[in-house]
Amino acid sequence: MFSDLIKFIRQIYNTEDFLPLHEPVFFGNEKKYLNECIDSTFVSSVGKFVDRFEDMVAKYTGAKYAIATVNGTAALHIALQLVGVDKKSEVITQPLSFVATCNAISYCGAKPVFIDVDRDTMGLSPKYLLKFLKEQTVQRADGCYNKITGKRISAVLPMHTFGHPCRIDEIAAICDEYNIVLIEDAAESLGSFYKNKHTGTFGRIAAFSFNGNKTITTGGGGMIVTDDQTLAKRAKHITTTAKLPHSFEYDHDEIGYNYRLPNLNAALGCAQMETLEFILQNKRELALAYEKFFEGRKVDFVKETENSKANYWLNAIILTSNEERDRFLKSTNEAGIMTRPIWRLMNRLEMFKSCQTDELTNAYWLEERVVNIPSGVRL
Repeated sequence: MFSDLIKFIRQIYNTEDFLPLHEPVFFGNEKKYLNECIDSTFVSSVGKFVDRFEDMVAKYTGAKYAIATVNGTAALHIALQLVGVDKKSEVITQPLSFVATCNAISYCGAKPVFIDVDRDTMGLSPKYLLKFLKEQTVQRADGCYNKITGKRISAVLPMHTFGHPCRIDEIAAICDEYNIVLIEDAAESLGSFYKNKHTGTFGRIAAFSFNGNKTITTGGGGMIVTDDQTLAKRAKHITTTAKLPHSFEYDHDEIGYNYRLPNLNAALGCAQMETLEFILQNKRELALAYEKFFEGRKVDFVKETENSKANYWLNAIILTSNEERDRFLKSTNEAGIMTRPIWRLMNRLEMFKSCQTDELTNAYWLEERVVNIPSGVRL
């Protein structure tokens, strides 16, 4: 099967060259807008492209407000801080995620609590979330508290893995029941919808990423989205060094962050947003081709689940064992086709080994078997 897949991938990409996992594509107004930005001399954090990029993302996702940041991790850090995540609290999240999710929690001084994922979505499981809250927490006047640690559960932070929406409506309902803020790590899911609603708009606030390997890119970059005007204003304020508006005075009213997205990067983002629908359709066609190829083989291609529309940011397959996974990774990478395993579980990383978990049965199972295969746009 390995040799058949290598041949198939080379055919659909029509190349014998090295194939990266996911590279950006620039075929729209990127150079035009960058030149406009340079000509204007507004290349830093102020300029028309920052405002336009924020408006484009807000309109596309259906969020009322969007605030551009220097990267997705910064967006997530601020989102967590804005809703009250601090060193006295904990955040429930999934162990199957990129490290940025837990890093952002740590920046706030909080600790993650790891709850298992669903096998089909690879995202936080509402079933196991509810089980944990019923058995391991207690409700007090000021919130939900962990019986073991005594700390307040300040937020639940699911991540839409590889652009596949988790069962976010069920998670939102559980958060409402237990009076816990829902934040979405939507870093990988621009262009993904659940029950016709864009990811990142189910919780109180969310974060997207526009890193070089994402569906669209600004080189580096992120975005906070929310329907809460107060949060949006605070996000804009503290990501721009908490400077009070004035034509020439430098007055700052709190500790802020230099998390602003440069106008240069936003110019790239505007051009990329203009081509987003083509990119999504192209990636969907690739996913359908992979799905057809794997039919009847002893490999599961990860497909969008019921009620979801995935952006298929990174295509993934589930192999039969850890040993087969390792053989697959070796043979494909030696053949010049980049593949990679899913992330090591966060609770197995040295800095998060002491964090509380449930049994994580599905997460361990997926960690041993899931591999990403080339997913870039074919031009």
